[in-house]
Amino acid sequence: MGGHRDLIAWQKAMGLVRDIYQHTGEFPKHEVYGLASQLRRAAVSVPSNLAEGANRNSRGEFHQFVGTARGSLAEVETQVEIARDLGYIPAPVAEELLLRIEELGRILTGLRASLARKD
Repeated sequence: MGGHRDLIAWQKAMGLVRDIYQHTGEFPKHEVYGLASQLRRAAVSVPSNLAEGANRNSRGEFHQFVGTARGSLAEVETQVEIARDLGYIPAPVAEELLLRIEELGRILTGLRASLARKD
């Protein structure tokens, strides 16, 4: 396997991080240390876990880190929905983010399944 930068999941996760940072920058000032910070941390966790897992010594460890990335992605999904419901992210923008999150979730699920298969 190539490095983590070759992973489509990592590339898509990095794009999601950029968009999350852009949109959370528009949150109300009182959310800087609240939802905005939490959403940013969860988003950053996704590609970070993929990078760490891809650079571990075993397939099993990578499998575990992909699972952790999937969990962080679920946090991002929930937090985007909260931000939409609070009016911090416009509904059309949130829906686009949620579609991308769903796609990335499918990719992570497939990656995890491929790592679980025995050769």
